[in-house]
Amino acid sequence: MKNTIVVTGTDTGIGKTIFSAALTGALQARYWKPVQSGLEEETDSELVARLGGLPEGDVLPEVYRLKTPASPHYAARVDGVEIRLESLDPEPQTRPLVIEGAGGLLVPLNETETYADAFRRWQAPVVLCARTQLGTINHTLLSLEALRARGIPVLGVAFIGDEVAESQRIIGVMGKVKLLGRLPMLPVLSRENLARAFTENFRLADFQEALAS
Repeated sequence: MKNTIVVTGTDTGIGKTIFSAALTGALQARYWKPVQSGLEEETDSELVARLGGLPEGDVLPEVYRLKTPASPHYAARVDGVEIRLESLDPEPQTRPLVIEGAGGLLVPLNETETYADAFRRWQAPVVLCARTQLGTINHTLLSLEALRARGIPVLGVAFIGDEVAESQRIIGVMGKVKLLGRLPMLPVLSRENLARAFTENFRLADFQEALAS
């Protein structure tokens, strides 16, 4: 699937929405979160639009906007709807598009299908976001195994947090995966600081080449 990159994570709350905002802004791409669970606070789409500096129209509307901040399958049940995998297929893109999942790979969308099933269906390159804290080696290697077992193309791993050089190194070696960079914790999270941190710590061409392949 050309012109599309998928951003997922090893877990929830690790900062993949912040990374998605940085990546979308750097690529001057469009952003799409197909399923949003929880609407009372700032949604991920609103956060990406603000931190990525996206113009109106470059944030695509969610297919499912669910009130309960919970796993999509349960939030959908509370709202009296069922998430259908085929309804999440993106349209062919003429411009770069960043799609963000929710939580980790095996977060259920319904009673039988997970986000990983959607990613396998799409066949777009995946950026796996991983925290640098204790436990990341296990979670990241397991996530890489899950992606590859399903034949999902992996672009690489993007770390989020303070540098833990040995953890990052061994994930690259044992996971046989490209390490794309590390987004540090920012004392002041603003559009300008985020853009600067991305430019200083990632190679934009890695993502541009994936979009064109």
